[in-house]
Amino acid sequence: MSDAEPAERPVPVHAVSRGRPFLVRYPQVAVVGARLARRADVVYATATYAAAAAAAGAARRPLVAKLVSDPAYERARRYGLFAGTLEEFQPAGGARVEALKRLRTASLRRARRIIVPSRYLAGLAAGWRLDASRLEVLPNPAPPAVDLEPAGLDSGTFVFVGRLTEQKALPVLLDAVDRVDGARLLVVGDGPERARLEARASDRVCFAGPLPREAALARLAGARAAVLSSAWENLPHAAVEALSVGTPVVATAVGGVPEVVSDGDNGLLVAPNDPDALADALRRVLVDDALHARLAANARSAVAALGRDAVYERLERILLDAAGR
Repeated sequence: MSDAEPAERPVPVHAVSRGRPFLVRYPQVAVVGARLARRADVVYATATYAAAAAAAGAARRPLVAKLVSDPAYERARRYGLFAGTLEEFQPAGGARVEALKRLRTASLRRARRIIVPSRYLAGLAAGWRLDASRLEVLPNPAPPAVDLEPAGLDSGTFVFVGRLTEQKALPVLLDAVDRVDGARLLVVGDGPERARLEARASDRVCFAGPLPREAALARLAGARAAVLSSAWENLPHAAVEALSVGTPVVATAVGGVPEVVSDGDNGLLVAPNDPDALADALRRVLVDDALHARLAANARSAVAALGRDAVYERLERILLDAAGR
C-alpha cells in the first residue's frame, strides 16, 4: 500500500492507495497479490500478512514472511485497545485483542519460513504457537562500503533517521536535547507525528524531511552520534546504518537494539521514556572526546558480518528452499 505513486520503480511495482477505506484497500492487496502470484514462484511478505496469506493460498504458491514487528500489537495500539509495552502485550487478553492475535498467528502459520531480524523478536514469535523450526533470524544488512563524504553539520549535532511515529518516542528525544547545552538535533524522515513534533520543537531542532539513502547516510556520518529514543523496537535498520558509517549510537535498550548497540563499546544504552537518562547519555557523548573516539572506533566492526552479500545470499537460499528449488 502506498500514499502516492512510488518515486522509483527498479522492479515492477503495483500500488494500492492508502486513501481508500481499509475494508476496500486491504482485500484489494490480496486480490492484486493473488493475480501477480500466479506468475511467481513464491510470495514474500514484509507486511499485510493476512492479505499475503490469502494471495498465496489463492495462487497456490508458497509464502515466506518477514516479520518486522508484532502486527497484533501494532494494530491494538492503533485502534486504542492497548497502551502498554510490547512485552506487556504478549499475555494481554480481551476479546478484541485475542481476535487480533488469532488473525496474526493464523496468517503466519501459512508461511513456510518466517524471517525475523533479531533474536528478541524470534523469542516473542516462538510464544505465538508457531512452528519454531520455521523461524529464521536474519538481521537487516548494513549498507555497502562507499566513499561517503560526511555532511557538514553544526558542532554538537545528533541525528535521528526514521519514520516519525509514536513508536519512536520523539517527544522524549526533543525534551532530552533541550536539557543538553550545546546539543542540536537533525531529524531525517517523515510520518504522521511530524506536524505535532515540529510544533513543540525548539530552535535547536531541524526537520530535514525524507532524504535519499546516500544523503541520509551522509548526515549520519557527519553526526556526533545517531540517536534512537524508541519506546519499543525490533532491530532498527537506522542503528545498523549509523554503525556502518562509523557513527556511535545513543539508543533506548528495547527489543533487539542491544544485539547491535553494545553499551560503552559502540554506543550508549538507556531506559525508554526517560528524558533525563537520554539527556545524560547525549551529554556524555558530546563533552567526553575520549569516550566518543572509543565508541566511534568500534562502530564499523559491530556490523562487519552484516554485509549485503552475506545477508542476501541467505535470503535467496530461504526463498529458493520455500519454492522447492
